[in-house]
Amino acid sequence: MGKSIDHIFEVFRSVADPEKAAPMSAYMRDQFFFLGIPTPERKRSSRDFLKTLGKKSVDWDFIFECWQQPEREFQYLAKDYLAKAKAVLTPSDMPNLRELVIRKSWWDTVDGLGVIVGDVALRYPEVNDTLLNWSVDENFWLRRLAIDHQLGRREKTDTLLLERILMNNFGQTEFFINKAIGWALRDYSKTNSDWVRDFIERHRGEMASLSIREASKYV
Repeated sequence: MGKSIDHIFEVFRSVADPEKAAPMSAYMRDQFFFLGIPTPERKRSSRDFLKTLGKKSVDWDFIFECWQQPEREFQYLAKDYLAKAKAVLTPSDMPNLRELVIRKSWWDTVDGLGVIVGDVALRYPEVNDTLLNWSVDENFWLRRLAIDHQLGRREKTDTLLLERILMNNFGQTEFFINKAIGWALRDYSKTNSDWVRDFIERHRGEMASLSIREASKYV
């Protein structure tokens, strides 16, 4: 695997575009360096490599090697790999997923990891206890992921869990938390607008105006 990793790293650096890198970095508030590889090109460049990775287990050494690279595209590569391999993830992988969330954190990686964690939790309900713990963690990125990990579940949404996690995050001034609360409710309102409308009415005095505005879009 070592040679394969070196090869994909070389491939990415060979298609780097400094002119595109600058605006990509600016979009992320200059928090990360970029090679300047747009998403379609990144996926084309990594398609064959990702096919070589095992389908029965996850190569965490590769993932953390990607996370150590200074350029953001390598974290996206790791996230693409996890999305492809998410069916083999189990509760035993949650500590490693947590480590990714709290390192080099920003919405672009955290929200993508949320989809992956949400899939694990749907298949293994015992992970809900972990997500409840994350929902009160001092790291607000863990809390954001806990809030939004059920996005797209529709009828499979665990509303009791959703309500507990949202209530754990009332009274926050953090933009990314209040936005996430609104998104979680807005997404579920497409499935059950009555539930969301009732939730907003019961908790209006505790919710940030941003959360209410986002949540009310479809109700």
